[in-house]
Amino acid sequence: MFPYSYICIEGNIGSGKTSLCQMIAREYDCKLILEQFAENPFLPYFYKDPERYAFPVELFFMTERHKQLQGSLMNRDLFLDMTISDYFFPKTLLFARKTLGEEEYRLFQQLHQILDASFPNPDFLVYLHRPLPVLLEHIKERGRPYEQEIEAKYLQEIQDSYFEFFMGYTEYPILIIDLNERDFISDEQVYKEIIGLLKKEYSPGVHRISLV
Repeated sequence: MFPYSYICIEGNIGSGKTSLCQMIAREYDCKLILEQFAENPFLPYFYKDPERYAFPVELFFMTERHKQLQGSLMNRDLFLDMTISDYFFPKTLLFARKTLGEEEYRLFQQLHQILDASFPNPDFLVYLHRPLPVLLEHIKERGRPYEQEIEAKYLQEIQDSYFEFFMGYTEYPILIIDLNERDFISDEQVYKEIIGLLKKEYSPGVHRISLV
C-alpha cells in the first residue's frame, strides 16, 4: 500500500504527529514507534527554567530515543511490512541546537554523532506544519500541565530549527504538509487526503503541499 517501509511523522509540539501515527498503525497494521516523552523527569522543570534544565532534558531524550530505536529498528518484525514513528533521531539535535549554550551543544553534537551512526535513515519523512496559534490552541486543549508554560517564541524556534535542517536536504524524501486548522481526527476526508499523499513516491529532497 505504501512505497516506503520506514516512515517518520514529524512536526512541532501540538501538530498531531502522534495521533496520525496511531491512526495509520491501526488501519494498516504496521509497527508503531511512539516517543515516550512523558517519562522525562526533567521536562516539567525545563518549561519553567529552560536555561538550567536544558542539558539534562535533552540528554535524557537522546539516550531514551536511542534505546527505543535500537530495540525497534535493529529487530524489525518480518511479518510487518512497514514501520511508522512519531519522531526521527535527528530531532534530538534540532531541539538541542535551540536550547543549549555553545559549549554544551558542541559536546551534545559529538555524542549525537556517535549514537546516530547505528541507525538507518527513514525512507520518508513527513512534517505536519501548522501556524503557532493553532499549535498553542492544541497544547491548551490536551491539557498537559507541564506544557502550559510553553510560549510561542519557543515553538517558533523549534519550527525554525526544523526548516533549517530541511533546507537543501537530499538524502531522502521530506514532505511538508501545510494543515493550518484542518482536523484529520474528526474529518475523515482530511485523513484520506494525507494517506493519499503518503502513498505517492517522491524524489529525495524537500516537497511541500498545502491541504488548506
